[in-house]
Amino acid sequence: MTKKLDTLRIAVAQLNPTVGDISGNLAKAREARADAARQGADVVLYTELFLAGYPPEDLVLKPAFLKACEKAAQDFAADTADGGPGVIIGTPLKRKSGTHNSIIFADGGKIIAERYKLDLPNYGEFDEKRVFQAGPEIQGPVNFRGVRIGIPICEDIWGDVGICETLAESGAEILLVPNGSPYYRAKIDVRHQVVIRQVIECGLPMIYANQLGGQDELIFDGASFAIGADKTLAFQMSQFEDAVDVTTWKRTDGGWICSEGPMSKIPDREEADYRACMLGLRDYVNKNGFKNVVLGLSGGIDSAICAALAVDALGEERLRAVMMPYRYTSKDSLKDAEDCARALGCRYDIVPIFEPVEGFLHTLTQLFEGTKEGITEENLQSRARGTILMAISNKFGSMVVTTGNKSEMSVGYATLYGDMNGGFNPIKDLYKMQVYALSRWRNSHVPPGALGPSGEVIPKNIIDKAPSAELRENQTDQDSLPPYPVLDDILECLVENEMGVDDIVARGHDRATVTRIEHLLYIAEYKRRQAAPGVKITRKNFGRDRRYPITNRFRDRS
Repeated sequence: MTKKLDTLRIAVAQLNPTVGDISGNLAKAREARADAARQGADVVLYTELFLAGYPPEDLVLKPAFLKACEKAAQDFAADTADGGPGVIIGTPLKRKSGTHNSIIFADGGKIIAERYKLDLPNYGEFDEKRVFQAGPEIQGPVNFRGVRIGIPICEDIWGDVGICETLAESGAEILLVPNGSPYYRAKIDVRHQVVIRQVIECGLPMIYANQLGGQDELIFDGASFAIGADKTLAFQMSQFEDAVDVTTWKRTDGGWICSEGPMSKIPDREEADYRACMLGLRDYVNKNGFKNVVLGLSGGIDSAICAALAVDALGEERLRAVMMPYRYTSKDSLKDAEDCARALGCRYDIVPIFEPVEGFLHTLTQLFEGTKEGITEENLQSRARGTILMAISNKFGSMVVTTGNKSEMSVGYATLYGDMNGGFNPIKDLYKMQVYALSRWRNSHVPPGALGPSGEVIPKNIIDKAPSAELRENQTDQDSLPPYPVLDDILECLVENEMGVDDIVARGHDRATVTRIEHLLYIAEYKRRQAAPGVKITRKNFGRDRRYPITNRFRDRS
């Protein structure tokens, strides 16, 4: 008969896998297990679908992918014959009941249990019902060295389907939960409340292990934690950082309690948003094999914060900033761009666009005869700049960082095949006023893991001056848009909260302004469909979370 453990040392592996890199993910898992073994762990808890990377999306439909994941799982299980820690690790498994989002529990050189996710999320950024089948039934706890461990998987604890309560009724003593929970602002508080609710219902302590790293638009921020049976925070791991932390749990008459574990400080709002953008850019560039990046540095706030993010994420030597002046580019912008590049220490080139723009205008003279000069001519400037950046990208293999904020993308104040050119946008989900807030924060702080310098990296004049695209004489953004504090509030009401026009007007906004912004939001959908991916920061980003039709005549005129 197996002797019951009175002390259980559980390692939480909060790591950064890469979707599709099965051998690389297995190597990370092995390294983490070796680290946990050195720390005296009994078992290592990894995150959801770790061997595949999360979310694998339609890769799950490829038989060769599933076969490679299962082989990696079997190989990892065989490692546990060394007498070291057992492992709980996520992987897709194809079984008679379907293809499941699963975990294997391995110990003593073999797989001692499999568990399948029951509640498949199908909202927002999640689309698991497309590729997975739900587990056929709730499976009981796993007996690991005399301890009965329940293993619900991510969404199994988010809904009200009674999985945790059922596990408790079937004898589970503690719940270990692998998760792939993406970041959005204040998401940690939401996770804590979800777990507390389940702990209240089932009466068991719960360990919540969360993935780390960027995967396309999604950012996984780690911040793994546990809530004890007494509903208090038992331990809290760091946010946005790799970690293999071993926690010590003691058996008592009242159940398992955590006697040792980390208690990391969670960043405040600005730091968390900045680090999410930084991590997203770093992982997108590195995981896709780009050696360096290039961006247009205009002297404006958006390109300045993107330059700071690029240097922080990748290092000054991997960023090339290019100023592309035309006749409307002010002396202030030339100075501000140069000062920004100098403060960041990155390469800075000046490539005037007078000749290419004038060449386009000359070529089109006959076709445009008799028409007034306007937005078309302004967009030619933006498209000349976009072409130059793409040429640099093609020649040197640099990824173009595009720099439009969410306010501009919402109302279509961006030029297709111009300033929208690029491979990735780190501020795509930040409204303009949030860009200002993060710029001020960065000038006073250097985030952990940043490769950039301390001090003022975004010149004060860039933050203080009126924003302008500088596509015509004395142009400012507020010539055709309401002030950004007003615009951003209207957009948050429309996009994040799906509020009606009457409700937005009731907040004190002018009705004509609200209806105009709503119209601009709808007619810009075709542009957003062609935009580069970018970091998700809010609850409802453009892309995965908000899927409006391009052809759409609805307007709220009730």
